[in-house]
Amino acid sequence: MTTAIDSASRLKEHFGDLISEPIKFRNEITLYISNPDRIAEVCEFAKHKLGFDYLIDISSIDDFGEDPRFTVVYELSSIQNPQHLRLKTTISEECGEIPSVTGVWRTADWHEREAYDMMGIKFTDHPNLKRILMWEGYPYFPLRKDFPLEGKPTEVPDVASTGIAPLEGGPFVTLPSSEDSTRREPRRRNPEDWQN
Repeated sequence: MTTAIDSASRLKEHFGDLISEPIKFRNEITLYISNPDRIAEVCEFAKHKLGFDYLIDISSIDDFGEDPRFTVVYELSSIQNPQHLRLKTTISEECGEIPSVTGVWRTADWHEREAYDMMGIKFTDHPNLKRILMWEGYPYFPLRKDFPLEGKPTEVPDVASTGIAPLEGGPFVTLPSSEDSTRREPRRRNPEDWQN
């Protein structure tokens, strides 16, 4: 039976310096792709030559303050030969684009739309890249680290609530206290306002 480390070695052998040496952590194998423009090519090989017929997830990480800013993570699996492989690549904020893998796995459609909607990462050649959770025209990307947890006011007519979304008791506030969530916000833009 082929293992994830065998598959990682075959990817490395085929793509050479484009692929990092396999990194093993907690029995999971991760490979870094140095050129994000070739991610679809790597995924195509992984699916058709190595049997990774199931795209579990595509997620994104905001490495705010670093360049490149974004990490895009692909979780691959094989149904016939149970194994799991993680591919990672990075893109800069200035570029903000990466090729779509919807041509490899149709299920990438929603994952890529979510990464676009929440992080602002654009997937070139995506068949229908539009927001999936927020409304069209929404000017922010809510999962970026520079988006305040207390929310931002929006001017949207005919919507039940256009104020800042309350996060009382939410999972990302600091320690509970008698202060409201705005004052507990760990990344609040104007800490001097806390004194008011």
